[in-house]
Amino acid sequence: MNQHEANRDRAALQVRRNEEIFSADGGWFRARWHFSFDQYHNPKNMGIGTLRVFNHDTLMPGAIWPMHPHRDVEGITYVVAGEFEHADSLGNGGVLYPGGVQRMRLGTGAEHSERNHSPSSEMQFLQLWILPSEQGLEPSVEQRQYQEADRLNKLLQVLRPEGSDEQGIGVYQDARIYVSRLEDGASIEHEVPPGHGGYFYLVQGRLDLNADALASGDAAYIRDGGYLSINARTTCELILVDTILEA
Repeated sequence: MNQHEANRDRAALQVRRNEEIFSADGGWFRARWHFSFDQYHNPKNMGIGTLRVFNHDTLMPGAIWPMHPHRDVEGITYVVAGEFEHADSLGNGGVLYPGGVQRMRLGTGAEHSERNHSPSSEMQFLQLWILPSEQGLEPSVEQRQYQEADRLNKLLQVLRPEGSDEQGIGVYQDARIYVSRLEDGASIEHEVPPGHGGYFYLVQGRLDLNADALASGDAAYIRDGGYLSINARTTCELILVDTILEA
């Protein structure tokens, strides 16, 4: 650590180990629900700031999560592995591959489904819900396919506040999402602004997050603003949610 880093306030972290995160196995799917969701309920684990849901789901070959309704959430999907097929009641559809990002605005209400497009390989995706700053928004879908090179050894911003000129897909909230693939030995940093916090998830690999050593499946609440230092010890895939704490 250099002197400049030593003089900066580090973000307050609460590390969560892989085995602490709730898991479910339905045969045709496996799920890891980081916050209270479906049959998992823990009043002390309801999300952080405007981030209400964070799921790491795996669908077996050809499996489909049938059409189901939601409203007044900004639903974010990030494809980790395989072929993610989307359909919804607005008439949208298509397939995203690893690195693909989708925002489905479920304001006044809409239905959507997730399917593993591959008949032979598992598909993994992260599903996040961010609570919007306004209710009753017009439902819509926006998605982008990013490549591995876009996030290699850097934080790629894939979500931004609606109306800003930042990179990524717009969301009706003071929230941002970053993804990265780090090679062994690579280092990156991020400054969480005052009044913000968020969530860090190490999808795969080993790294140091500030003073904490994390391995595949580990996560961390970011309880307050400050400096994040991320140092890869192997090849890593990660996602970082930076959101306002008091909406």
